[in-house]
Amino acid sequence: MRRHIRTLTARHEPKGQMLSHVKSGSGAIVGLAAVGGLASVTGLPMLIAPLGATAVLLFGQPASPLAQPINIFAGYFIATLVGVAAAMAFPGLWEVSAVAVGVSIALMLMFRVTHPPAGAIPLVATATPYQGSTLFIVVLLSCISLLVLALVHHWIPPRAQYPRRVD
Repeated sequence: MRRHIRTLTARHEPKGQMLSHVKSGSGAIVGLAAVGGLASVTGLPMLIAPLGATAVLLFGQPASPLAQPINIFAGYFIATLVGVAAAMAFPGLWEVSAVAVGVSIALMLMFRVTHPPAGAIPLVATATPYQGSTLFIVVLLSCISLLVLALVHHWIPPRAQYPRRVD
């Protein structure tokens, strides 16, 4: 029984440097503050919950395949397309949300562009008034903003390779 508990509580992330951890947290603060500022200027509801998880990947785990630019843009595009289509075809049906999330995950995996935070977009599309083109604009501008800031962020010492190089 102890072995099973130990398996459940074992840490799989390697230890890192304190300066890198502080830099990652600071990058997320600046990135999300920039998106919030852009939201304030444009009047668009850009600070949506999935972006917090994207910030974790972009600033905290930049080497992860899930944090690469193609995964972010394509994952969010697929999930937004599926979520908006589901919300428009079956408005008000909560069951559609679950199906839309599952379809989004399957498509992201099929196209090899998995970005876990994007899995929440169908829930946003079916549970909020942000419909159609508004949600596409919000997601696109938010992704561009966070990605540009991540590129600059990882260039500042201590530097991290981002995006990953293609071998």
